[in-house]
Amino acid sequence: MDIIKNESYHNFLREIKERIYKSQYDALKVVNKELIGLYWDIGKRVVEKQKEHGWGKSIVEKLAEDLQKEFPGMQGFSSRNIWNMKNFYVSYKDNQKLQPLVAEISWAKNIVILESCKDDLEREFYTR
Repeated sequence: MDIIKNESYHNFLREIKERIYKSQYDALKVVNKELIGLYWDIGKRVVEKQKEHGWGKSIVEKLAEDLQKEFPGMQGFSSRNIWNMKNFYVSYKDNQKLQPLVAEISWAKNIVILESCKDDLEREFYTR
């Protein structure tokens, strides 16, 4: 029997492909969650250091410049994105309901929601 025409083989192939796609999706979710956690921590630390040392806005510019030098070719460390990290942390740090939800969506979607929505109720709606 020719394996290429065998229905059992085609079912087997479909199952393997579905498993690969699921594994890829699961890996992306883990990476996204870790990235959101990293950005949360950077935002938190910027806020803390600004309070602790009285640093102004220039700390974000300097941090972005130094991180881009240390990690050339790695995206995500522009001054604008570090401002986004700070705003992300400040916006959600006291909201225990939204914190786990924002970790489940991409950074780009988080920023759109953060910039477009006026309050936590609206942010929760679009995050869900």
